[in-house]
Amino acid sequence: MKSFIKSLPYPLLFIMAVFMAFAPFQAEPHLVQKFDMFMAGKLSKPLDIFDLFWHLLPMILLVTKFFLSQKEK
Repeated sequence: MKSFIKSLPYPLLFIMAVFMAFAPFQAEPHLVQKFDMFMAGKLSKPLDIFDLFWHLLPMILLVTKFFLSQKEK
């Protein structure tokens, strides 16, 4: 898994992370909506939790890649 994450280019991960953070662009972004649900204690449906994970995945990969590259130095 480490080699897969290390093989992902930073620009691609950055673009994916920004895109998924602000999607959908017309209404309220899903991350904002899910965060509001979490703060209200209403984030309990499996679909909502999966949606939150899906929108956070590129950011998780970007942060993981960054820390793996820092660990090697």
